[in-house]
Amino acid sequence: MTGTDGTRRRARAIRLGPRSWAALALVSTVGVAGVGWPFLAPPDSALNAHSQDAPWLFAGLLVLLVAVVAATISESGLGPKAVAMLGVLAATGAALRPIGAGTAGLEPMFFLMVLSGRVLGPGFGFVLGSVTMFASALLTGGVGPWLPFQMLSMGWFTMGAGFLPGADRLRGRAELWLLAVYGFLAAFAYGTVMNMAGWPFMGTLASNISFDPDASVPANLARFLTYCLATSLGWDLGRALVTVALTLAVGTPVLKALRRATRRAAFEASVTFAAHPERRSLDGPHPRG
Repeated sequence: MTGTDGTRRRARAIRLGPRSWAALALVSTVGVAGVGWPFLAPPDSALNAHSQDAPWLFAGLLVLLVAVVAATISESGLGPKAVAMLGVLAATGAALRPIGAGTAGLEPMFFLMVLSGRVLGPGFGFVLGSVTMFASALLTGGVGPWLPFQMLSMGWFTMGAGFLPGADRLRGRAELWLLAVYGFLAAFAYGTVMNMAGWPFMGTLASNISFDPDASVPANLARFLTYCLATSLGWDLGRALVTVALTLAVGTPVLKALRRATRRAAFEASVTFAAHPERRSLDGPHPRG
C-alpha cells in the first residue's frame, strides 16, 4: 500500500482495537504472575505453601484467557483471508518444530514466527504464535501443564517482532540483522520464561537449584540462575543460533513471499459493488448533459 506522502504503508492482517489491547494486557499480566510468582510472593505468602499447585492454577487460568484474547482479536477483523494465512503459517510452523526437537534446541520454527510477526503485525503475531504452539503440541504429543505457558510465550515472541521499528521503510541486510538480533534475544527470553514456569515443579529433587518457598527472593533468584545455566543454556543457545542463521540465510525470500501474499490478500481493502454496464442500459436511457 502507498500512503499520500508516497511512502509504502504496511497492510496488517488484524487491526487491534481497544478491547483487543485490553484483553492482551490482561492475559499478559496474568502470564507474568503465572511465571514470576516465586519472585513476587513474599516467603510467608499462602501461595508459597501451595508451590506445587500454583503452576496448575495459572495454567488453567491461562487457557481461558488465551481463548478470550483469540476471540476478542477475531472480532477485531480476522477475516477469511487472514484465517487462511493463519492456517497455512501455523501448519508450516507446527511441521517445522519436530524437525530438530530434542537435538540441542534446534527449532527452526522460531525464525518463521519472527518473520511472520514482522510482516503481519503484532495482533496477527500473537494469534499465530499461540495457535502454532498449540498445533505443534498436538502434533508431537507435547500436551501438559506447560502448554499454556508455551502458547503465551510464543505469542509474546511473535508479537514482539511486529513492534520492531522501521516496518515500512527498513529493508535489505539492515532489516535482516534487526530481526536476527531480536530472534537471538527473544529465543533466550522464551527459554527463560519456560524455565520459570517449570522451575517450581522441581520441589526438593535438586536442593541447590530448586525453588525454596522459605528462602528470600535474592536467594531464589540465585537458585534460578544456577538452574538456567545448568539445565537449559545449551538448548537456548542452539535455538538462538539456529534462528539467527536461518534469518540471515533465507530471510530475504521468506519476507518477500510474506509481503507479496499480504499485498495480494489486501486485508484492508474494502469490498465495493458496481452495477454492470448492461444492467444500467436496461434501467432506461441516461440523461444527456
